[in-house]
Amino acid sequence: MHNFGEVILASTQFTDTFEVKKRPALVLFEEYGNIVVAGITSNLNMKGVSLLKKEGAIKDSIVKLNYIFTISEKMAEKVLFNISKEKKDLIKKEIIKKIN
Repeated sequence: MHNFGEVILASTQFTDTFEVKKRPALVLFEEYGNIVVAGITSNLNMKGVSLLKKEGAIKDSIVKLNYIFTISEKMAEKVLFNISKEKKDLIKKEIIKKIN
């Protein structure tokens, strides 16, 4: 079972190809064996919430709240780290802004 705030290594399919690669993703929630995640990129020019090395990321990155998708629990390889309560609160706030 995966929980909100876990950064996982997951097999993800790119939107413009059928290519599958292992990428970090932020777990938003899991239900019935499906994990809803937000993609993470090291491209700091992208919009989203920053995720820094000092917070556990391999390199400074961005949680892309405009790139939310569902993966099977079988596609989640491992948990890399958990984000802080403050970062969880910020992500919740930013998601709510997007859906309002």
